[in-house]
Amino acid sequence: MFADWIQVGRMDELAGSDSPVHRLDARGKVVTTAAFIIAVMSFPRHEVSALTPFLAYPVVMVSLGRIPLWFLLRKVLLAAPFAAVVGMFNPLLDRQPMAVVAGVVVTGGWLSFASIMFRFVLTAWAALALIACTGMHRLAAALAQLGVPRVFVMQHMFLHRYLFVIADNAVKMMRSAAARSGGRALTFKAYASMIGHLLVRSMDRAERVHRAMAARGYDGELRTVRRAQFGLRDAMFVGCCLVFFAAARVWNVPAFLGRLASGG
Repeated sequence: MFADWIQVGRMDELAGSDSPVHRLDARGKVVTTAAFIIAVMSFPRHEVSALTPFLAYPVVMVSLGRIPLWFLLRKVLLAAPFAAVVGMFNPLLDRQPMAVVAGVVVTGGWLSFASIMFRFVLTAWAALALIACTGMHRLAAALAQLGVPRVFVMQHMFLHRYLFVIADNAVKMMRSAAARSGGRALTFKAYASMIGHLLVRSMDRAERVHRAMAARGYDGELRTVRRAQFGLRDAMFVGCCLVFFAAARVWNVPAFLGRLASGG
């Protein structure tokens, strides 16, 4: 089923755990992850080896947070085709030789494609680790405290809260359509009709929910999570991570180790 496939609720369960990473202030983790993504995306398009030290950040987050590694990697793999589409034509467009590996000439297109996929894995893994170690509610509160526009924060909250409802409606519609089809495969027209009906139902439900919330005094303010305190431990975490990101961005550590090992 769709809900089982994406396992939205599992992320909330993981966020409720108790670990050194879970206890860190959400704002510190948001700032650190944002800096990580910026550093990873700032590398030249043909760079691959220099990105490898950045694996340390998501690996440490997942390990200290006691998050199942395969659970997050499976989500990364599910979204990997979208990243592959971005760079799939690079090997055809950029055929300039860049390196020779085991007698095989590697062109710039293949290097840029590998760089795109590696960056996607790093950034998606880090973002998922942030959610799994923080939770949607604490993450939304951190974004609001960091000055993110309230409209964006509330949309984020509502999307997370009612994704379960939308997924449940989609499952019921799929079951009904399968029962009416008599075992025959559904056509593209049938899928398009279900998507349209799901959109109409979601909009109608959203209108009813908004009226109910307005009747109860909702004014758009986020009051579900108490304000956290940013302590010394959080400052040390952010500072150490930022120093590591800056060092890994300025110096190509794998190239240096390679020259050191070869005596160059």
